[in-house]
Amino acid sequence: MEPASRAVVTVTFLRMDRPPISPVPPLPAGSALVRLEQPSVPFYRYLYDTVGGPYLWWLRRTVPDDKLAALLEDPRVSIHVLYLAGKPAGFFELDGRNAPDANISYFGLMPHAVGRGLGDAFLRRAVDAAWMQARRGVTVNTCTADHPRALPTYLRAGFRTLRTVRENWDIPLRLGMSIPDHLRV
Repeated sequence: MEPASRAVVTVTFLRMDRPPISPVPPLPAGSALVRLEQPSVPFYRYLYDTVGGPYLWWLRRTVPDDKLAALLEDPRVSIHVLYLAGKPAGFFELDGRNAPDANISYFGLMPHAVGRGLGDAFLRRAVDAAWMQARRGVTVNTCTADHPRALPTYLRAGFRTLRTVRENWDIPLRLGMSIPDHLRV
């Protein structure tokens, strides 16, 4: 068994059964949302680590490069990057491998973009992109390690809670991640 730190989180699983009908909130001037065509593993890791670092995103850090490359090459998986003034500001990952549903596997803003009022508009872009491939529903999950506004933002966007589960995460020490006090056992 690899040396690890334990974190205890509550995971909330959410679902949306029909596309939103409300107007799409605007993104700020000078922004662009780009779907990447088979991003490189290092660029994906940069996005994942920068967005997820403050929120204990660790699972993809343990995936070997060859397995991650295979995932990124799968046409049912797509990576979308939000750029502000030409710089990455966030990303989302869609997974259509569980058709007829689509899953928003990862969604978040980089630290410099948090608190700038982008969350609702950016999430709507993720939801709309997910509905482009979903026929039945869109799923997402969040947990108590994520930003405290994550769950309210998903609920405001039209997701409903399916269930909550308490999980114990054994996070490998080799990742060098700091466990927030409120998640420590």
